[in-house]
Amino acid sequence: MSEQIVTAFAIGIGATLVMDLVALGLKYGVGLQSLNYALVGRWCLSLAGGAADRRPVPQRPAIRGEVAIGWGLHYLIGVIFAGVFLAWAGDGWLSAPAPVPALGFGVLTVLAPFLVLQPGLGAGLAARRTSHPWAARAKSLLAHLSFGAGLWLAGVGWSALV
Repeated sequence: MSEQIVTAFAIGIGATLVMDLVALGLKYGVGLQSLNYALVGRWCLSLAGGAADRRPVPQRPAIRGEVAIGWGLHYLIGVIFAGVFLAWAGDGWLSAPAPVPALGFGVLTVLAPFLVLQPGLGAGLAARRTSHPWAARAKSLLAHLSFGAGLWLAGVGWSALV
């Protein structure tokens, strides 16, 4: 069991790092801004504090520690998603990582922001309350597709190491 946790941790961190590197490339290459993970931290800290503030999270005042919490949760979720993927894909995938299952799983993970994060932040289901919902959806899909690519690349790297 501990070997599976270490593998999920390594692949999850690697996949999330690829996602973040793609986001950085898009930010500095074409000016496409990615999610501000401080908002994720603010949302979670608000929930933990039992705040009854009904305003969308971006309109709420900043909370001490939100940046660290948001980024930590971002990577923790990546590790959890990697663990779920590895459990679903099985040992066969890890011995010969193929891109299609990883990319498909990455696309599937876009349900998390559509159904949980975006409504939680006040953007509505699948960002329907934003000024440009289809642009927000496309950015989410691109981010999660890059996470899937990261799963594959991290899987290839991990397989070469072990």
